[in-house]
Amino acid sequence: MAKKKTFVLRTDQETFDALEKWASDEFRSVNGQIEYILDQALKKSGRWKKKREAENPDDKPDPAV
Repeated sequence: MAKKKTFVLRTDQETFDALEKWASDEFRSVNGQIEYILDQALKKSGRWKKKREAENPDDKPDPAV
């Protein structure tokens, strides 16, 4: 698993409350919800690197099949 980077995120209370509700609705922590949102935005924008696939070679399809 990749090492996680820690950083501080400052947001207003109204934004946090909305994020907390959204996370709860999807059975995630607020941190997990932020990671999910960022992951989806990176993929949608085409900025997601294929680094995770290279870290997990077992996840790649077998070329012999």
